[in-house]
Amino acid sequence: MPKNKKEEVVINNDKKVCLVSVDMGYGHQRAAFPLRFLDRKKEMILANNYAGMPESDLKIWNQGRKPYEFISRAKHIPVAGDVLFWGMDQMQKIKEFYPKRSSSRPSWQLLTSMTIIKKKQWGKDLIDRLDKENLPLLTTFFSVAYMAEEFNYRNDIYLVVCDADVSRAWAAPNPAISKIKYFAPTRRVYERLQLYGVKSKNIYYTGFPLPQENTGGDNLDILRYNLAARLRNLDPKNFYLSKYKKTVQEQLSDYPVPDLPNHPLTITFAVGGAGAQREMGAALIKSMKHNLCRRELRINLVAGIHSAIRDYFLEQIDRLNLTECLDKSIFILYEEKKEDYFRKFNALLRTTDILWTKPSELSFYVALGLPIIITEPLGSQEVFNRKWLIGIGAALDQENIRYANEWLPDWLNSGWLAEAAMQGFFEGPKYGTFNIQKVINGELKEIKKPDTIFQY
Repeated sequence: MPKNKKEEVVINNDKKVCLVSVDMGYGHQRAAFPLRFLDRKKEMILANNYAGMPESDLKIWNQGRKPYEFISRAKHIPVAGDVLFWGMDQMQKIKEFYPKRSSSRPSWQLLTSMTIIKKKQWGKDLIDRLDKENLPLLTTFFSVAYMAEEFNYRNDIYLVVCDADVSRAWAAPNPAISKIKYFAPTRRVYERLQLYGVKSKNIYYTGFPLPQENTGGDNLDILRYNLAARLRNLDPKNFYLSKYKKTVQEQLSDYPVPDLPNHPLTITFAVGGAGAQREMGAALIKSMKHNLCRRELRINLVAGIHSAIRDYFLEQIDRLNLTECLDKSIFILYEEKKEDYFRKFNALLRTTDILWTKPSELSFYVALGLPIIITEPLGSQEVFNRKWLIGIGAALDQENIRYANEWLPDWLNSGWLAEAAMQGFFEGPKYGTFNIQKVINGELKEIKKPDTIFQY
């Protein structure tokens, strides 16, 4: 354990905010979860699910959320699923970055949202309630920021961006005169928002907010300790470590890579919030069955808050005659409440060696020194997240999952996954939570050159 032996670091902070997210998949709430310490009640408000919410607002939110979840689940249906998903994806499609050109004209998605906000007073009840507290608004969903601006929120409005690149919907309708301030997780988002017309003084390149229980304090003691243990499992033949031993040890500081593993090689397989790609989890445990039976490997199957996905995993485990492995070499993470799920998921990551997932908001968790094996991207934003992951060398596309028992050992013995872990640690922004706190506290007023201002 790190020397201070603390599981969670509490940051003292004088300035509080109203933290607002939405109950829509996992991404927006996962971004908000590490920032609860900034909220005046140490919680997050859900814009589409709070006490006293007008029925008219709830109806509008559900009109957007339910079709998204249905289409995401239907993606695997031949032809029909692809057509439905393509249609939805076109509405939130991110354009290619090159050639660079200004694209400040609002998208159809943005214009539609603004029309509903103005004509149906969507979100006014929430904004009026929060405005009475006269605190900065910190949100992880763009529509909430637009509601606040439209209904004359008095205090500052901060928007946390949740992907490595963003569509036009993430920039205000009139960005040149908007008061919204953006927390960008990547350099690309910092640049993209300017092409959309956002003033550079309103964009802070902070990095994505990561959980303090996985980073530790600003010296990253918990992160370094976990990474040292992880590298032992990811490089069993010392192929990577023998070449870069000095560099690795300099980065790990007081936490040397142990001579022997302190836990079995552990994979955490995380399906999407709508349950997409759960079949891959079943295929993975089937391929690695002999390793699981011999307790050479541990697989965490993440069902999130969906009991149907949990039940599916249980059925597949029973079908493969692996029931005896439950809670030994196979663990299913299921919780009824999202906050309980986030808390237990973060704890699982402490002893996870490989994160196997689609390139969602979890892409930013490579900064924890967690190599990602990438499944098929779902949607335009995930295509761009994958580009970022591959670009910084922190992830690898999965091969045919039926033969994972053959290619995964090859990747381990070659040191590829150890290299990806270190690349994520080197290149992924690690200080997002701390940087966001600094901006809100007024310790950083403006960023002209993000590379020279923030730590990564």
